[in-house]
Amino acid sequence: MKAWILPATVTILSWGLFGFVPKITTRYISPTSAVVYGSLAGIPVALIIMAVMRFHIETEPRGVILASITGVFGIIGALGFVVAVTRGPVSLISAFTALYPALTILLAMVFLGETLVARQWVGVGMALAAGLLIAA
Repeated sequence: MKAWILPATVTILSWGLFGFVPKITTRYISPTSAVVYGSLAGIPVALIIMAVMRFHIETEPRGVILASITGVFGIIGALGFVVAVTRGPVSLISAFTALYPALTILLAMVFLGETLVARQWVGVGMALAAGLLIAA
């Protein structure tokens, strides 16, 4: 088995639940409260990771700044997602927001020089078409 299959599968499961649970959560609390509690719940996970690393985390300033920016974007995205699912069907919203890799692909091409082959371009085009159909 390829080394990336297991962590990618864990990601699919985690993000699938991330996409579903907020719809139920916001029956009981506001989207902003849900995001605050979700963020706070991540702290024990970070502490466990730190413990596994024997509390030796890297502190190179550029990496710390970029990781922090990543966290900020993650929280903003989570808030946008939770607000969206309070206003519409989670089945469509989760599919529509799952189109974010198109932006990632564009940024990777522009800033990292990554490329796609024709078959992959067809896949991206089909994903974007799906997004338009979902949003219509």
